[in-house]
Amino acid sequence: MNLGAPKVVIFLLSLIIVALAIISRFTPIPYITPNMFWVSVIGYLVLVAGVTMKGL
Repeated sequence: MNLGAPKVVIFLLSLIIVALAIISRFTPIPYITPNMFWVSVIGYLVLVAGVTMKGL
């Protein structure tokens, strides 16, 4: 498996999703606060997809 750097859009999308999960720890955000663990997992899975899949 060849790994590569994700495109900037995928990296920023992952960063925004994880940042929302972290911010929801301190400020209530509907839907995200009760599911902050899963939101952060989704953010990291987006990043993993960008690193492992060619073209993302």
